[in-house]
Amino acid sequence: MTHELAIIYARYSSDLQRQSSIDDQIRECRAYAERLGMAVVATFSDAATSGTQISRSGLDAAIEALSANPRAVLVAEALDRLSRGQGHIADLYDEVKFLGSEIVTVAEGPVSRMHVGFKGTMNAYYIDDLGKKTRRGLRGRVEQGASGGGNAYGYQVVNRTCPQTGDAIHGERAILDDEARIVRRIFEEYASGVSPRAIASQLNLEGVAGPSGGAWGHSTINGNKTRGTGILNNELYIGRLVWNRLRYVRNPRTRKRISRANPPEEWVITDVPHLRIIPDELWEAVKQRQEATALKRSDEGTPDAGPWTRRRPVHLLSGLIACGCCGGGFSKVSADRIGCSTARNKGEAVCSNRRTIKYAVVEAAVLDALHHHLMDPELVKTFCEEYTRERNRLMREASAGIDALESELRRVNRQIDNIVQAIADGAPYATVSARMEAANSRKAELEAEIAASARPEPVRLHPRLSETYRERVGELLHGLAAQPDAPHENNAARERIRALITRVRLTPDDGATHGYQIDLEGDLAGILALAAGAKAQDAQRQLKLVAGVGFEPTTFRL
Repeated sequence: MTHELAIIYARYSSDLQRQSSIDDQIRECRAYAERLGMAVVATFSDAATSGTQISRSGLDAAIEALSANPRAVLVAEALDRLSRGQGHIADLYDEVKFLGSEIVTVAEGPVSRMHVGFKGTMNAYYIDDLGKKTRRGLRGRVEQGASGGGNAYGYQVVNRTCPQTGDAIHGERAILDDEARIVRRIFEEYASGVSPRAIASQLNLEGVAGPSGGAWGHSTINGNKTRGTGILNNELYIGRLVWNRLRYVRNPRTRKRISRANPPEEWVITDVPHLRIIPDELWEAVKQRQEATALKRSDEGTPDAGPWTRRRPVHLLSGLIACGCCGGGFSKVSADRIGCSTARNKGEAVCSNRRTIKYAVVEAAVLDALHHHLMDPELVKTFCEEYTRERNRLMREASAGIDALESELRRVNRQIDNIVQAIADGAPYATVSARMEAANSRKAELEAEIAASARPEPVRLHPRLSETYRERVGELLHGLAAQPDAPHENNAARERIRALITRVRLTPDDGATHGYQIDLEGDLAGILALAAGAKAQDAQRQLKLVAGVGFEPTTFRL
């Protein structure tokens, strides 16, 4: 092993481990590194973090430190401290090798690709096996009437000790009277005809905290009947503990967990009468009202396929309109009018903006501004000057970085030539083989970095940028107007127009023509992309590189 320095990484998960595990791991790794004659230059850790989690601050920092110390190796207690994901540990191994370093663990020693393949498979198997054992244990607890994880509004967790053994007993719950009264009130009001939105609004007005401690929303009350979510669908309120309605799987691409519904025959149902809050008659009254307000069957007698089959075409400004009072989104409140979603879903205690406006008015004002205002000549001049100045500065920095790589490559080549000459002059190869191997490895890395680093092209912004922009916006608007009832035919034009907009902010104003002050925030990246003929996505990435957070979108009052 030719490396002289060590960077230590430690991790513990939340199951059966504690913070002191980090100290224990670092102590073991430090002693191991010293036995190998390496000096420890840095230590990094992640506490209470699963080994299946790819993005970890401590591990990311350790890799960053490794890239800055080419003479260092990454030291851990065992390979599973770095990762328990089969694919992730292989990627991590390749990344460390690319940096010209290696992974060394107290348990395995220098890690090879064989370790990665074998231990990665075993660690992945361990995770699967642990999940099965955990579910088996949870099922046993649920069948005894204890919680299978988490808590529900209206209850408090009870921790006690077994008088015979002294062991801690987990998973028991008791009714929390104050919250139970709110649960009964919600059921009673809904059964009497009050909507979930109205119930949430009144609770927020009274300052009643929701299940998560924040404001109530209609979805918190209504939930999803099929999945058993929401206050009105929680069968625990009638003394029935239902477990395993859902299963969670991890998306291998995003590493995020998503839920999927299990068939009813896989549910585990246990009677817990001591946790009943709602009487059966009230529960049935709520279920009857839910059925009455649900989607009806079609005239042919076949079940309706759901709201997505009748979904209205996505409006041009969908998701872009924000309330100037609370920052929440806008949604349709009637056939042709929109209003603040937060005010309607959570009530005046959260947002008092109950005013509505015709969507057509907002869209017409925005389209007119896009065509006539967002490429004002003075704006174009200022933008082009600032953009070009900052872009060229970054070009100089990028070129300097490539120059440095090329300079180092020339030094490495000279070093290799000197070693070859020394061998030709009679120097024993054994004494210079390590230096030759390191020099050749570094040469390969430098050549790869230089090949991957293209020198940026100089910026060329056409002097007729504003005229070109107006022409192209006009073409898009013409295409959009030509087929207003064919959303699938003009999706390209729609998305290119949306790329020009950062946000449309509506603020109530009694002095405005339609009762709202309309502010349009234009996305300079999208504007540049359209005017210069570049792809919007590439231009947005380029603008973020150039401008960063300080280059604010331009705002126009309509």
